[in-house]
Amino acid sequence: MATMMRAARYVQHGGPEVISVDQIPVPEPAKGQVLVEMVAASVAPLDWKMRAGLLQQHFTLSFPKTPGRDGAGRVVACGPGISRLAPGDRVAVMAPPAGQAGTHAEFVLADADLVVPLPDELDFDAAAALVNAGLSAWIAVMRTAQVRSGQRVLVQSGAGAVGGLIVQMCAHLGAEVTATCRAANADYVRGLGAAHVIAYDGPASADVPPQDVVFDLMGGAVHDACYAMLTPGGHLVWLTAATITDRSTEFGVRVTRAMITDDADVVSEVMSLAARGVLRAQIADILPLDQAAEAQRRLAAGEVTRGRLILRT
Repeated sequence: MATMMRAARYVQHGGPEVISVDQIPVPEPAKGQVLVEMVAASVAPLDWKMRAGLLQQHFTLSFPKTPGRDGAGRVVACGPGISRLAPGDRVAVMAPPAGQAGTHAEFVLADADLVVPLPDELDFDAAAALVNAGLSAWIAVMRTAQVRSGQRVLVQSGAGAVGGLIVQMCAHLGAEVTATCRAANADYVRGLGAAHVIAYDGPASADVPPQDVVFDLMGGAVHDACYAMLTPGGHLVWLTAATITDRSTEFGVRVTRAMITDDADVVSEVMSLAARGVLRAQIADILPLDQAAEAQRRLAAGEVTRGRLILRT
């Protein structure tokens, strides 16, 4: 096995230019860890926001920092005490957000409890696109909102990596789904299962009937606009984004933040749904690891409007 590997890293906050791809030693797994040779990793908004220093009130980074929260690859070595995984296993990986070792590298050390075997039906790119986005969508839909058949559900930003999976999950559960997106993505979002689409950069839409559940992935002014869309007693579920003001009492609705925490059982369920064809991985583009800085630049500039960017390692 190789003793050196390439890893995208930065040693200070700043623009995409602070990222370099360096040669560093391949780490060795300790007790409870596995070493995974990465094949594909996703690039998420968290990656560029942490690099830019926008989340310092939430995360204190250890430098040099390798970005990347999730991805997929093959187990190459196991630390002491690991029995359910073995070298050669195809797996999805979750990495801690603030630790040094992220997934934008040729190898990553991972907590064995956060490594999930992949179904044979899923390739590495699809798995990488589904891990963290699927975790967020599943917790929001199944655990927080508990969406049921027959409900009216509105998804803000329905073409994005998380929003698109929320659309798919809610449609699968039998809800009547309305989603917002750019006009250019309207047909794409309908293809994910949305019965109605509101183009936020198009002409003013017709009145939307009161919704039982609204998913807010944006915060700020978008969050404020969600309240009037809800039926009395409806449920507004939000994921961390721009600052919100809770107006639940004023409108007679419930407001709940979907608390997203790493959960191997949830990721395993998401992978199973994808393997059965219930969920479709959304991949915006695939870039080589050497373009890690460019991937973050595209994401921060708003150039990625559908699904996840993938880095091939």
